[in-house]
Amino acid sequence: MEALFSSFLVVFLAEMGDKTQLLVLAFAAKYHWRPVLGGMLLGILAVHSLAVAAGNAIGSFLSPAIMQAIAGIVFLAFGIWTLRSETEEEEAHDSARSPFWTVALAFFVGEMGDKTQFAALTVAAAYPSWQLVLLGAVVAMVLADLMGVICGALLHKRLPERKLQLLSGGIFLFFGLVTLIQLAWTTF
Repeated sequence: MEALFSSFLVVFLAEMGDKTQLLVLAFAAKYHWRPVLGGMLLGILAVHSLAVAAGNAIGSFLSPAIMQAIAGIVFLAFGIWTLRSETEEEEAHDSARSPFWTVALAFFVGEMGDKTQFAALTVAAAYPSWQLVLLGAVVAMVLADLMGVICGALLHKRLPERKLQLLSGGIFLFFGLVTLIQLAWTTF
């Protein structure tokens, strides 16, 4: 049980104020909360399964700098996509699963190489029960990011569509630029 509580506490604290918490908020402000929650759950499960089961192997294939560059570019792409002018009618024709897969992919890419993934990897190395470590990490991420979904859903109900679009796009662009600037700063 110590593995469960340790991974929960470490990952929950690491996720507080993290970029993915704000990204989920932005998605929940743009889309209905159900596909955002589902995509978030899939992204969390996928990224922490990799962290616990094969985190070291991923590091040998892709350097943290490459993962950081991919994350920055994906965030910029989501920001531009969010800011492009869409009417309600165009969004109604989107696939019902599109927000789900968008959130899952953004979450997966955004969390690769993140401090919460490394926290789960570190706790998994310290305890032999990888199942309890994975459970603790996933539950911690879900609870921490659920706060972002709730805030985004409330914003979705209270703010005009264009303001939400600008807020969401701005958050994605901000994190995309910050990620790429940090990469450039540490590389050069």
